[in-house]
Amino acid sequence: MAKLLEVQDLRTQFHTPSGTVHAVDGMSYDVEKGETVAIVGESGCGKSVSALSILRLLPVPSGRIVSGAIRFLGQDLLALGNEDMRAVRGRQIAMVFQEPMTSLNPVLTIGLQLTETMVQHLAISRAESAKRAVAYLQMVGIPEPEQRLKQYPHHLSGGMRQRVMIAMALCCEPTLIIADEPTTALDVTIQAQILELMKGLSQRLGVALILITHNLGVVARYADRVNVMYAGKIIEQGKARDVYRHPRHPYTLGLLRSVPRLDQPRRRQLESIPGQPPDLTRLPNGCAFVPRCGFKVERCALEVPDLVHAANGHGSACWEQERLDKPRGTG
Repeated sequence: MAKLLEVQDLRTQFHTPSGTVHAVDGMSYDVEKGETVAIVGESGCGKSVSALSILRLLPVPSGRIVSGAIRFLGQDLLALGNEDMRAVRGRQIAMVFQEPMTSLNPVLTIGLQLTETMVQHLAISRAESAKRAVAYLQMVGIPEPEQRLKQYPHHLSGGMRQRVMIAMALCCEPTLIIADEPTTALDVTIQAQILELMKGLSQRLGVALILITHNLGVVARYADRVNVMYAGKIIEQGKARDVYRHPRHPYTLGLLRSVPRLDQPRRRQLESIPGQPPDLTRLPNGCAFVPRCGFKVERCALEVPDLVHAANGHGSACWEQERLDKPRGTG
């Protein structure tokens, strides 16, 4: 399949009084048309910043993309002017943010916020956009959509607000949706409904999805491919089934061992990854995971490992990946 999005050696930094934060530090991955790609990792690893970099929504003047390329349908997004970039946001690439209550404007009706996007990008009338808004609210499972258009965000539950955000992302028929922790503030049953909805709509409409999450259960069920991030870098990537069955980085292995499993005894104690993520203003010379790694050797503290891919496209940035290259559960 053709590449829809290509991110190459992306580096995004924030300049603060405490120093330069290397939020995204040489990130490369791609997304094909219609597929779901997950970006997974702990809080603060650079997942959300990488998504904001694609849409060029970084706070200024502190945040800036210092190098790399972001190509969407062959077009370099970093070379576009502000007006051209505004035409891409919402129309070709849409985003579902973490917390819908802070993403929706509390003083504007749901209808106005939905129709405004369509009037801007599709050049249609308010009446036509209202009809489309009703259709998309029905599509995402919101009852009585005509009445919802007159309501405000505080009238809706968290799950309903997130459905509105998904409808807003879909209403201009983009080819790529970025979902940044779309179920963080929701309870477990609503989380499952929202994720099933997004995956189903993605498959039905042929929309590609970048799913940013720290939940490995979400990755296993919904993602086609996965990128594992640590300290601003992708340290493992590949098909979701390959990463789960044969983790080739100690960080990925640690994440998997911290997840409850139905095939293990109930009394089995979950393992945790010791230590804390590194300070992104003071990254070490070698691998950033060294202080927390049980597989480290002397070389790890001196040289940063490259992301090396096997024949099946499964890549890992670890000097000792051969020691981990075995089916999960055998070690």
